[in-house]
Amino acid sequence: MFPSLHLRIEHWLFDLPGEIGGRPLRLVTTPLRYLYALLRDLARGDLGLRSMSLVYSTLFAIVPVVAVAFSVLKAFGYHRELEPVLFEFLRPLGKQGYELTARIMGFVENVQGTLLGTIGFVFLLLTVISMIQKVEEALNFVWHVERPRSIARRVTEYLVVVLIVPALAVFAMVTLASLEASAVVAKLSGLATGHSGPNQRMHLTPYLTIIGLFAFVYVYMPNTKVRVWPAASGALFGGLLWAAVGALFTRIVVYSAKTAAIYAGFAVVLLFLFWLYVSWLIVLLGAQLSFYVQHPEHLRTGHADIPMTGALRERLAMSLMYLLGERFIDGGARWTTNTLAERMKVPATVLGEVASALESHGLVLTADDDTVAPARDLGSITLASILDAIRHEVPDPRRPDPRPVPAADEAAQHADAALRDSMRSRTLRDLVRPGS
Repeated sequence: MFPSLHLRIEHWLFDLPGEIGGRPLRLVTTPLRYLYALLRDLARGDLGLRSMSLVYSTLFAIVPVVAVAFSVLKAFGYHRELEPVLFEFLRPLGKQGYELTARIMGFVENVQGTLLGTIGFVFLLLTVISMIQKVEEALNFVWHVERPRSIARRVTEYLVVVLIVPALAVFAMVTLASLEASAVVAKLSGLATGHSGPNQRMHLTPYLTIIGLFAFVYVYMPNTKVRVWPAASGALFGGLLWAAVGALFTRIVVYSAKTAAIYAGFAVVLLFLFWLYVSWLIVLLGAQLSFYVQHPEHLRTGHADIPMTGALRERLAMSLMYLLGERFIDGGARWTTNTLAERMKVPATVLGEVASALESHGLVLTADDDTVAPARDLGSITLASILDAIRHEVPDPRRPDPRPVPAADEAAQHADAALRDSMRSRTLRDLVRPGS
């Protein structure tokens, strides 16, 4: 029942002809496609597993991260503002949020006031790096990126995250709070709400800060180029969802006094773990929406395996090599996997698999910035070698070696030899510039 319902919904959202309903129907189905894709990905459980992994990393890294942020902000005189920022994140826990904030800040003061030694410092550093690496891996999974950052880039860019993000959060809090308290903003708030008293003003500072941090994470952390509009769309969705779920979570905590009595002292720990899980899940959902806004061709398939045929893989490989060769001869900027996918209107994951097969046979090179270029002179790359790279993978001991069936094997070898001989004399340069 459920598979058939799933296929029927997918058919109505993606397969209806454009002339049915016209523009009004498209205005309705477009947001429904994004909603369907997010709910489907949430139901599959991959995002939930990534969120659980991030919860585990956060438990170890939260004190070191806050301690590093405390040290950085202390140089600017804003270290006392770190506690209100931490409490804003834990506010949905209610009274337990006050308790957890005090405990975490107590741990931080212990870290600041004691000599950890080399082993303790290395442990704290490794926990911070491990958490940031988990965040990158989760966002690379969302963006279908298989190649992580290089070691050199991790050292420099992770350092930026550790030092800059907490400072930006506190500075944004302080700046927005001062703007909110100004006379002009007070008047505007009074006009917007109908009240001019400070208690009735809209307190947007925490939510604007959260949206800004979401946008920074979505642009900076994935090992791929994320455009501004998709990142802003995901950040707005994630920030508003986080605020709404936080308000709902606060009410649940208030009405769960009996549950807190059952678990006694463990209640605050369980609530904290659950809130961390929900928060990370919202972060990944916002990132998933950013990915779909930038790559709507993935809306239908998501993270599922995309059915491919041998003929389609060969066509993609030949087209990819043609575009790389053409750009190389013209002297233009290098293609990336994502720009090639947009040019050919195919999912980047499919094209990435084809590019990997070509790279394993020495036909293309992929740089650290995800750009792709021919690996050698175009005149030395035959069209037969391109097809061989797709039809015959590199040796792998895990690949089965079937027992020979002489007649069938001979027919397959004859067809393969005929295809190779028909293109042996043509090179990629001949394909890109015929008669040159």
